[in-house]
Amino acid sequence: MSKQPYAMKGLDHVVIRCTDLKAMLHFYCDVLGCTLEDEDKELGLYQVRAGEHLIDLAPIAEPMGSQGGAAPGRDGHNMDHFAIQVKPYDDEAIRAYLSQHNVELGSTLIRGGAEGEGPAIYVKDPEGNTVELKGPPDPSYN
Repeated sequence: MSKQPYAMKGLDHVVIRCTDLKAMLHFYCDVLGCTLEDEDKELGLYQVRAGEHLIDLAPIAEPMGSQGGAAPGRDGHNMDHFAIQVKPYDDEAIRAYLSQHNVELGSTLIRGGAEGEGPAIYVKDPEGNTVELKGPPDPSYN
């Protein structure tokens, strides 16, 4: 068996099929702080930057998004959740900020991640996808 010719560096992007691009761009850019990176209107793909990574939004009424079939609904999704690492992690400040934007907040939980166990807040985007805002590892949990 030959050796793998590459090494895993990490996630590059996730793609979310959506029905309301305007609401999704508002949530990811205006509320969470991502920036619009690129738009491919011919393909129907809108990329927002989350630190070193991308979140691609693909409206189901446009070419790329329509390839996945019917739109995901409140009772069924294409994924469970994805996590965005945030720093600094100030639980109280994050919660206060998101509350000002009427984002429904879940509990703060200690969860594992790429860097170890640490705090995380789970929120929903406008189309019901779960987004984990992941804090840095806490040595007392590792």
